[in-house]
Amino acid sequence: MKIKAIRSYIKKLALKKSYTIAYNTYTDVELVFVEIELANGIIGLGTGSPAEDVVGETANQTLKNIQSDYIQTLIGRDIRHFQQLIFEIVRHFPHLPGTQAAIDIALHDAFCKYLGIPVVDFYGRKIKSLPTSVTIGIKPLNETIAEAAEYAQMGFKILKLKTGIHVEEDIERVIKLMEKFKHQFKIRIDANQGYDLSTLEHFLNATKKHSIELIEQPLLVGNELELLKLDSSNRKTIAGDESIKDPAAALQFAATPQPFGIFNIKLMKCGGLIGAHQIAQIAQNAHIDLFWGCNDESILSITAGLHIAYACSNTKYLDLDGSLDLAEDLVNGGFNIEDGCMVINQDPGFGTNLINQVRV
Repeated sequence: MKIKAIRSYIKKLALKKSYTIAYNTYTDVELVFVEIELANGIIGLGTGSPAEDVVGETANQTLKNIQSDYIQTLIGRDIRHFQQLIFEIVRHFPHLPGTQAAIDIALHDAFCKYLGIPVVDFYGRKIKSLPTSVTIGIKPLNETIAEAAEYAQMGFKILKLKTGIHVEEDIERVIKLMEKFKHQFKIRIDANQGYDLSTLEHFLNATKKHSIELIEQPLLVGNELELLKLDSSNRKTIAGDESIKDPAAALQFAATPQPFGIFNIKLMKCGGLIGAHQIAQIAQNAHIDLFWGCNDESILSITAGLHIAYACSNTKYLDLDGSLDLAEDLVNGGFNIEDGCMVINQDPGFGTNLINQVRV
């Protein structure tokens, strides 16, 4: 079945509320959407939401790349060769994971719609469902408590706290949250490179009675080997995020001694499902757990991440709440959240649909 047309467009979507991390504050997000239409009328949907601070690519660059003459050469190619097409895209647009991911997702969606199966079934489903964490940005203690109470009412069981500016305030937020909600929540930490080793050790010692589930990217990229000064039990709870951008980085940090016991995988960081699956296989061979994350993203790419996550037996943690932060989206469907757990539907492809077929 041949590709008939490729369309792309950009949309700025407002967030329900702004949030702050260690190095930025966000109020909206720009997403690039892709439609790959097959000769039989099937449309595969893709989207790109690169984080410029992490990968150096903007949404406008993503759109320009996808609207290039090179992408149009995919028209007339056979969707059954979608993996080869993705290989060619990665080779032509190196180090541009937003561009790669948008096309990768659309091709997966189109191919599995053509087969009439969910993408997770193409890879082989290993996991039925898992709970996702929901994220609270860096904010005053009273606002942190109030937001946690809202999430409790919504049925979520895991909080991820953004930290990394003032460690004493970070410690206070953890302690007060656990005092207030006791065993109602598990707590994860995302320092976004905001600590040095001594600050991290202070944080670990001050919060050790509160059973922090994991700490994501505490040190700056480039300082990963300093984590080897921690004991192995602490390293098992450290997740590499910004450090794990692609399979090459995963291979580097899978070698022993390992600074990370967990790899965070984001489709927008590694270029889509194929890159994510390669990282997952490297991690599995090194006995490293997987923690699937996201940026502020459409339901479409969150669902794509969920499909490949559930196809990996070493998936242990989800932080796929990015679409919950959007005040609007261009698609619906994909998954449901049941008692804090993410459950994908059984429709072909990623099971998402354009709302009103509106192109912006």
